[in-house]
Amino acid sequence: QVQLVESGGGLVQAGGSLRLACAASGRTSSQNAMGWFRQAPGKEREFVAAISWSGSSTSYSDSVKGRFSISRDNAKNTVYLQMNSLKPEDTAVYYCAASSLYLFPEAQVGRYNYWGQGTQVTVSS
Repeated sequence: QVQLVESGGGLVQAGGSLRLACAASGRTSSQNAMGWFRQAPGKEREFVAAISWSGSSTSYSDSVKGRFSISRDNAKNTVYLQMNSLKPEDTAVYYCAASSLYLFPEAQVGRYNYWGQGTQVTVSS
């Protein structure tokens, strides 16, 4: 089992920045693709960003490309999501996910088998 704990969410004004962190524990392995997803009230969970096991390959949704950046520190078993130029439409619960099946960035919810509890990000206009 792998446990994921997100942190860094909060309330920020439009145009501001936040940095989310996801700490992994348990039967962790650096051989995991990791991803960030988000879910707004009344909407389905959607892909935000993902990173390969080595950190050399990343993928982003069109809505955050150029504003968000995903990175990982395998020595600390931690994945980060740097969010800049935040917009009110970025408001959602952000979830960290890990895949024991895939090494490279994946955008599909079903390809991740471990999930964190989520952290709220609220962007005011």
